[in-house]
Amino acid sequence: MGCFASRPKDTGGNRRKPTSIGDVSVYVPGLRIPQPVEFSQSLGDQLPKTLVERLTALRTRIVVMANQEGPTITRTRRKTQHGGSTLADLHQALEDYLPVLLGLTKDGSHLQCKVQFNWVNQEDEQEETAISNVWYEILSVLHLMAMLQMSQANLLLLPRGSSDGYHPKISEENRRISIDIFLKAAGYLDCAVKHVLPQFSTELRRSLPVDLAEGALRALCLQALGQGVDIQLGMAIDSAKATLAVKRRLSCEMVKYWQQAQDNLMNLPLANGWGEKHSLFVKWKYVEAKAAAYYYHGLILDEGNTEKSHGMAVAALQAADECFKESKKASEAFNTSSPTSRTPPLFGTMKYLSEKIPKETSSKVRINRDLYSYEKIMETAPTLPDFALALKPDEYQLPSVDASWSEDSLQTKNTSNHIKGNQR
Repeated sequence: MGCFASRPKDTGGNRRKPTSIGDVSVYVPGLRIPQPVEFSQSLGDQLPKTLVERLTALRTRIVVMANQEGPTITRTRRKTQHGGSTLADLHQALEDYLPVLLGLTKDGSHLQCKVQFNWVNQEDEQEETAISNVWYEILSVLHLMAMLQMSQANLLLLPRGSSDGYHPKISEENRRISIDIFLKAAGYLDCAVKHVLPQFSTELRRSLPVDLAEGALRALCLQALGQGVDIQLGMAIDSAKATLAVKRRLSCEMVKYWQQAQDNLMNLPLANGWGEKHSLFVKWKYVEAKAAAYYYHGLILDEGNTEKSHGMAVAALQAADECFKESKKASEAFNTSSPTSRTPPLFGTMKYLSEKIPKETSSKVRINRDLYSYEKIMETAPTLPDFALALKPDEYQLPSVDASWSEDSLQTKNTSNHIKGNQR
């Protein structure tokens, strides 16, 4: 098909990594930045001038916005001069571009490999990857749309000062909105894996940067779902109606999401700081989720009336306490890795568990060891229950090809161009 991949050496020219990314509730491994493309050189004699100009204008808008906001977008809640959100504006620009871009794939178009698209990577050791295939551009656009959603969720989940003057809080509205955002981000990534990656040959897949590798996309999707469940668990903790069984189920599901995310990242050559930090974040959240799951599993086991169930409860609570201590070390390792970050004041699940796990573990261990002999206390943690994963990505479908690609529209524009050419 005449497609080829180019992997320029890392020259440090376009990739800009900040030294610090501030408070992090939701980790975003940098934003891949598009580099300028000359559509007129590749498509000028293939398409009507107006369509080439439209593609150029839509993509140039994205290039300008992404290059301006990319280095800071993970840190600040910046506004446009009209009071809008830069995150929302860039996301809208990508949505406007995608239907027009998809015209290059129409009916197995011979135009698929005419344009070389170049993006700056964040997790790959190579600074940039340029590939002459429109599906690479579509994949990059979906990835950036997902990362913008994750960035928005991070801003929503940073505790703000409360009106009562006490601890910073996150409103219930922000928590609910963030769950919807996580599902939307997961939907973009799920679409990328299921409907865009299959368009690549095996050889071309090997040319993709690690940022867009299937494992990285799946891990980010699972991260979004895992963080969504984390918010659900925090809301359940705040609800008087939520039972221990509900909280245990949510926390056990959270463990599975993070474990699967970790598994998907395990064999990827993540690099350049962002990638290494990504692995540390997933490890931290996985251990944190296990602390919650063992805690609620232990409380339910302790409701049993047998020595065995009480012994298993103590073992589960001890495992929760060990995981909680390990999670604090994992958090520190994540925050001190480059680019450095900070953990915002605890809220939701971990705020509650940071107070409950040490207290409950100490109390239950003391009581049960007074009642039973040491041999009756399990030394290994009981197996966590295996629940089906309930939270699913939003079902996102690629938009229809823009009307400017219709046969009538193309013929009209070609006729107009021909007339103007004859007049000249």
